[in-house]
Amino acid sequence: MIRNIGSIITLTMAISVLLYLSLQSNETIDLNSSDFCKYSTSGLDLYYTVSKDADFKDKLADPNPLDDQEFSPFLGKSFVGFKEAVAFKESGGNYFSVNTYGYLGKYQFGAGTLRLIGIHNPEEFLASPGLQEKAFVANAARNKWILRRDIKNFVGKRINGIIITESGILAAAHLAGPGSVKKYLRSYGLDNFADGYGTTVYHYMKRFSGYDMSFVKANKKAKAI
Repeated sequence: MIRNIGSIITLTMAISVLLYLSLQSNETIDLNSSDFCKYSTSGLDLYYTVSKDADFKDKLADPNPLDDQEFSPFLGKSFVGFKEAVAFKESGGNYFSVNTYGYLGKYQFGAGTLRLIGIHNPEEFLASPGLQEKAFVANAARNKWILRRDIKNFVGKRINGIIITESGILAAAHLAGPGSVKKYLRSYGLDNFADGYGTTVYHYMKRFSGYDMSFVKANKKAKAI
């Protein structure tokens, strides 16, 4: 019994001493001292999720910029998610982008399309993010009216292995114009328009499928201004 009590007392004292010593450490790091080198990451091979050599401009120069990257702004399948995903594909979301074919802004509009929705000053358009957002909505509304019968007749059908959705149709119309989308759908995928960079109607149909487009109301006379 005495031996057990002695063992307990000894163990308790040992633990107390260890706790005391651990709490007495008040080491601070002097960033200007020579000892700081032991905390430095200099010379270590670090692993980043994004390459230090990544060049965003080089990616935009690619015929299909950012195709293999998933755009995830936490907007889900909402209309805002749709338009931001399209913008990311078109320009990386850059309001002031002009591509090699002269297409303008965040959503890469051509001058002819801009005139259809009431914009006749490309320079003013390029300088105005607010106008660009209005232009995207107006163009989507106009295309939805032009393609209203095709949306009714083809949504839910499978063409070239993909289920046709309203958002896929409107995204493809933004890329290639509603006429090219009509040809694609009515030929059941045989007439597959490709733009100057090789991006096809099929690609946009697939890439932008399944978004909620109820926000966009079909409007034959939709204007941005």
